[in-house]
Amino acid sequence: MDHRAGIVCGALAGPLFVVAFTVIGARRPAYDWQRHPVSSLAVGHRGWQQRVNFMLAGVLYSYAARDLRPRRSAVRLLVATAGIGLMGSGFFVTDPIGGFPPEAGDEDRSNDASLAETPPTREGARHNFCAVPVFAGIPLAGLASAGAAIRNRDYRWAGYSAVSSFVMVVSFVLFGAALGDVPRLAGKGGFFQRISIASGFGWLTALFLRALSS
Repeated sequence: MDHRAGIVCGALAGPLFVVAFTVIGARRPAYDWQRHPVSSLAVGHRGWQQRVNFMLAGVLYSYAARDLRPRRSAVRLLVATAGIGLMGSGFFVTDPIGGFPPEAGDEDRSNDASLAETPPTREGARHNFCAVPVFAGIPLAGLASAGAAIRNRDYRWAGYSAVSSFVMVVSFVLFGAALGDVPRLAGKGGFFQRISIASGFGWLTALFLRALSS
């Protein structure tokens, strides 16, 4: 029973995370989901909501990873590490990106005015470091799972895992290019990041549902 509870937590973590940041973003004035990263929601007076969202998702994934089989596997370790990265992303707040929060124009401007575009900070750098086990670790877990599936001749799961990893990495690279003001991609950073999150976290949900049914 305890094993199933952990797996269920892993299956729910991604959908809950996505629904939460979608609702939080919709309630933040001047936040443009196509332009601004999810992490930007953690900045400012009301940023505690997204910080809690990061930490909750991280706790759920870290808790659920212990129930993945086999116990000594790269997938299990990488999923747990991604959970730790999410918790760190909630603990360390990103620097303001793309003009959010704005100096004026939202109900939090009295608290966020000093947070408009600022030089990189040590906390922002730590936040970016915590993203590594998420946006690199999950694709690696997908590739490791694909390799194991090939050995078991489960080619459908192997293909899905490999494609999910590829989409997550490519869309994250496009996200970085958009933030770097590549002309054709400018203003679409949030859009590409959401594709990356959807592909990677969607794969994790499928992984845990697969574990639940086996």
